[in-house]
Amino acid sequence: MQGLMQNQPLLISSLIDFAERHHGDAQIVSRRVEGDIHRYTYRDLAARSRQLANALDGLGLAQGERVASLAWNGYRHMEMYFGVSGSGRVLHTINPRLHPEQIAWIVGHAEDRVLCFDMSFLPIIQAVHAKCPTVKQWVALCDADKLPADTGIPGLVSYEAWIAAQNRQYDWPQLDENTASSMCYTSGTTGNPKAVLYSHRSTVLHAYAAALPDVMCLSARDSVLPVVPMFHVNAWGIPYSAALTGCKLVFPGPAMDGKSLYELMEAESVSYAAGVPTVWQMLLGHVKPNGLRFSTLKRTVIGGSACPPAMIAAFQDEFGVEVLHAWGMTEMSPLGTLCTLKNKHLQQSRDEQMAVLQKQGRAIFGVDMKIVDGDGKELPWDGKSYGDLLVRGPWILDTYFKGESPLVKDEQGRGWFPTGDVATIDADGFMQITDRSKDVIKSGGEWISSIDIENIAMAHPAVAMAACIGMPHPKWDERPIVAVAKKAGSEVSREELLKFYEGKTAKWQIPDDVVFVEAIPLGATGKMLKTKLREQLAGYVLPGVA
Repeated sequence: MQGLMQNQPLLISSLIDFAERHHGDAQIVSRRVEGDIHRYTYRDLAARSRQLANALDGLGLAQGERVASLAWNGYRHMEMYFGVSGSGRVLHTINPRLHPEQIAWIVGHAEDRVLCFDMSFLPIIQAVHAKCPTVKQWVALCDADKLPADTGIPGLVSYEAWIAAQNRQYDWPQLDENTASSMCYTSGTTGNPKAVLYSHRSTVLHAYAAALPDVMCLSARDSVLPVVPMFHVNAWGIPYSAALTGCKLVFPGPAMDGKSLYELMEAESVSYAAGVPTVWQMLLGHVKPNGLRFSTLKRTVIGGSACPPAMIAAFQDEFGVEVLHAWGMTEMSPLGTLCTLKNKHLQQSRDEQMAVLQKQGRAIFGVDMKIVDGDGKELPWDGKSYGDLLVRGPWILDTYFKGESPLVKDEQGRGWFPTGDVATIDADGFMQITDRSKDVIKSGGEWISSIDIENIAMAHPAVAMAACIGMPHPKWDERPIVAVAKKAGSEVSREELLKFYEGKTAKWQIPDDVVFVEAIPLGATGKMLKTKLREQLAGYVLPGVA
């Protein structure tokens, strides 16, 4: 017997319809590439998204064809989220921090038909457009009078001129909820990037889950600043959850420095912000020396890479801002876990609570996870056993676009996605990443967590960023060293930093050396590139090793 409920597909278009109907006057504020502040409402967003859908119809674009964006966080990019996907096409967000050759390859692999870009990325487009034969229409996300006379790009049009003549009415197609909605390529630190193809169903389910109280806890009372880029896993799904809840949205545009972010937060009464640790490091680097305070910011979600405990403590103890530590991947839409305390933790001491909050957190409903040993045998949730982390769920990748399925099968024949992370899970279900499987350091048969080594270094007041890697050793196979970038105007010696480790970790886990570098190499999404660091340290030999 089946239930007798209405069968309505979960579609992205339903999110913008809901936002328009129930939160039509809620604000969306954007700092534009031009430098000014733009304001409008969800009602305006919905109308312009429909205009965009009509413009795509006018090009004769078939459902399922790809429309690419090369853009910052802003209202026009948000219109693409709904106008492209809602009309049955696939929004392909491209990371502008990639090398132009890689961008051209991605555009060709995705077979993008339309590419919309912010004017700050015009030089990239000029460099790659001749290598992108699949693109039939180039669109500059600007007013008509901001379009240069001669760009060298055939048929280039202004976005505003393109959609201006279009009807603000549009009947969203009733798609199968499993229809593809958007596409995001992995970072591709080795080899070509791989494409993750999301569906309407996976996106809407993820939006629901992200808004839950023990996840991002978004509501119509919030003013939300997504610093995480809209070209990186759909800004962690925040644009969709925002439409679902009706919160005020504040987009930073290209101004991602600490001063600009702080001023925008204060001007727009931001209560909630989301970003990677490197961004918040810049923010704290502006706020602390200038003796500033946050007047409205209450919560920030930090993900993309492990958040140093010192950063969690700084936000919470010095500024009264709750840090929500999160973990996920492009292949997971991206949210997998988020760290909030349970009722049982509320009576614990501050130190005991901090020990929990430093973990990546509990699985969100919709995500199942487990850790396994080298033979694929599941390991216990005891907070001590560590193994390869596997996940499964309705918004987790099954197969890469034009590629293979990475899933591994269990004894029941169920597919699990191997995350590439090494982790522990405690009895309460709190997961903690101890390393990436390719970065784990094995010394004398024992594993050393590079993340733990980095976190201790980051707690030193003179350290801006730290990266731990293993180096060959004739007796122990590998020994850890830590590469350190110092804060501007700060000094710390090798000996001082090594002494700083004493009492904070086992003696045999203390790094054998400290190497000072100008900067830690970062990837296109702000993650540390240890492969690049190893290249920089080619020829390095551990102290005392001939």
